[in-house]
Amino acid sequence: MASMSAHGSGSWTAMQNKAFERALAVYDEDTPQRWLNVAKAIGEKTEEEVKRHYQLLVEDVKHIEFGEVSFPYRRM
Repeated sequence: MASMSAHGSGSWTAMQNKAFERALAVYDEDTPQRWLNVAKAIGEKTEEEVKRHYQLLVEDVKHIEFGEVSFPYRRM
């Protein structure tokens, strides 16, 4: 079982999400240690939490592109 950081509850604040978006723009897929750099830019999130958050984002985009999401959409 993966360990969680003290702040790694799985929930993300609006500020953390904004920092995540900015960090993705700065650290593209060719950046060495991309997820570590993104985690540092956000703070209070681990490299694994950042990777998982990105995977969820990619899944959401796929569902939207395939028309599988009716709007308004909100993941619980």
